[in-house]
Amino acid sequence: MECRHCASPLEKPGDFCLVCREANTEAIVLEAARDRATITMLAGEPDERDARATDPEELVLGETTITTTPEDGENEPIELRNFAGLIGDEIRRKRPEEVYAGGTRAVIRAVREDVHHPFYRVDDDDPVQAVLERRGNRALDVVETPPAEKIGGSHSTLIGGRTGMSAIQTVAGHPHVKKVIPGPIDAGGKGSQSGMRAKVTRADDGGNVRMLLRDGSSVQENRVVTTARDREMGERIRDDLNDVLADAEFR
Repeated sequence: MECRHCASPLEKPGDFCLVCREANTEAIVLEAARDRATITMLAGEPDERDARATDPEELVLGETTITTTPEDGENEPIELRNFAGLIGDEIRRKRPEEVYAGGTRAVIRAVREDVHHPFYRVDDDDPVQAVLERRGNRALDVVETPPAEKIGGSHSTLIGGRTGMSAIQTVAGHPHVKKVIPGPIDAGGKGSQSGMRAKVTRADDGGNVRMLLRDGSSVQENRVVTTARDREMGERIRDDLNDVLADAEFR
């Protein structure tokens, strides 16, 4: 394949071009099973000066499959980490703006820890087509502010201590979250033995959501300001946030 910008030859489809220093892949769709992962590379929409057709199928640059032989017992963490590393290497050489991932949570969690691109969950039967439609319909701003700088408000205490802060930072790290504002703590709820749990509730008309932290009998409602402009887009962010919390084992 040639670079879409300068026509220099690329080792693999969708690779970042080391000649003109331009990315050819805008997004990656990762379909992860425990023993196999498929990476599909998607190009960005051509601009008005580009005469090529904008048929979604033409935005698919190619795919790469990576396999592993799952181990058991004490060897499993090492094997899983190596598998995630191979997937991460393929993602890094493309330098995409975002990654959409579906499949086995353990694999996705390991890959998320290995790379530093915005991740979104996608669980449709045809994830590539779903991502093409989703990206075509969305126009959300990305917030580059570090997670710690997104947290503010008059209530500085979080239930769950460091675990609660970790859950808050997990949500604050989402690229479409502007700010997380911790609320007051209600200690009158029903007790639970499940430990600290987190959940993001339905979006309001402005696209913002609430994050509930529960620890024993204590409940804290935290306001999450997003870049969504309506309830529909807010619901997409809510789904992403709950998937991220599930991946981090907060749900």
